[in-house]
Amino acid sequence: MKRRYEVPAIVGLLLFVLLPATFTPAQQQQTLSKDEQFRLSGMLRDGYNDVKKYYYDPKLQGLDWDARYKQYDAMIGKAHNLGEGFRVVAAFLSGLQDSHTFFTPPERATRYDSGFRFALVGDTCLITQVRPGTDAASKLHVGDQVALLDGFNINRDDFHDLRYFFDILAPQAAEQLNLRSPTGEVRQLVVNAEVKPNKLVMDMTDATDYYEMVRRSENEDHASRSRVIEVEKAVGIAKKHKTLIRDLRGNPGGYTETLKSMVGKLFDHDVKIGDRTGKKESKPMIAKHQGDPFKGNLIVLVDSGSASASELLARVVQLEHRGTVIGDRTAGAVMESKHYRESQGLDTKIFYGFSVTDANLIMGDGKSLEKTGVAPDELLLPTGADLAAGRDPVLAHAAELAGVKLDPVAAGKMFPFEWTPL
Repeated sequence: MKRRYEVPAIVGLLLFVLLPATFTPAQQQQTLSKDEQFRLSGMLRDGYNDVKKYYYDPKLQGLDWDARYKQYDAMIGKAHNLGEGFRVVAAFLSGLQDSHTFFTPPERATRYDSGFRFALVGDTCLITQVRPGTDAASKLHVGDQVALLDGFNINRDDFHDLRYFFDILAPQAAEQLNLRSPTGEVRQLVVNAEVKPNKLVMDMTDATDYYEMVRRSENEDHASRSRVIEVEKAVGIAKKHKTLIRDLRGNPGGYTETLKSMVGKLFDHDVKIGDRTGKKESKPMIAKHQGDPFKGNLIVLVDSGSASASELLARVVQLEHRGTVIGDRTAGAVMESKHYRESQGLDTKIFYGFSVTDANLIMGDGKSLEKTGVAPDELLLPTGADLAAGRDPVLAHAAELAGVKLDPVAAGKMFPFEWTPL
């Protein structure tokens, strides 16, 4: 769960440097240059300092942080390329086993898009989207089960780490998949990613470069707009009806104030979401009752992609006996964190950063949802065949509980997926 934070303004000439993402075989056989080692050591040191200063647990999960830092700093000299160096920094933080503490490396000179998306449904990984016109579109089908991804088994224990590795830490130009179709056909294939070059240097005082960065952000916001609605408006609409279906599937969470606002509009009294346990103190997180709330029936939909604040909302609904939670077990990634932006250089800068957990949330039953998630009141999962046919049996069932007849295919068309432009 992210807190709102301010990013300092950047004044004067600012060049945004993107580091290379590909290396020749010859480069892979040699170690990094002294300058590259120095940069990576600086990133590792920043991660060490940010965690030591801001992490919520003063005992750092029982780790000897100083000894661990020395151990991983020594590994940097053995890295063959920057990708390996980034993995050293990421592995250093992973010892905390905390979903909200991680390394965000510098943006690469090349962007990769695999052309497909996948998600856990129960304990099975399924292809959920395929970008038209890509290599993936000629080889993959929505509903295919992914048994192996580049030789890795995909399961709940490792899913978060695999997504982080392939999406953020080390995007691949090609990925090998072992698949099983909804009809049982087994196949193995290689999918080539869409590759787009970034500018090696971006000048934030130049309008063209600046608005390119703005455009990327706007494209991402536009693609997710169908599932984003202002809290006041949503509850205002719901008051005209007997039942509210709150679809939190695939919702990664958000700001604590938004969570408290939503909870405050669903209850006719103040609600304790949980106890926020930080480095120096523990205090309750209270959602204040806000005016005339929605008093009708409440159904909350969740899946394995429901994380952080969305998990907290679902669990509060259960603990307060306010409604019914339907779907899949949630992600179990429930902490409160803040992102710390770091950089190296003077006029020319390399940007990177660290997300650091500054609080754990203990629910009303005395338990944290971290690593366990929310078990739905009613477990209901789409099959690979459902995805292939465009059916959404979960939303259709929720509508039926609300007294509305909704065909699963029609339900599947209500929130169309949009690809962010490359």
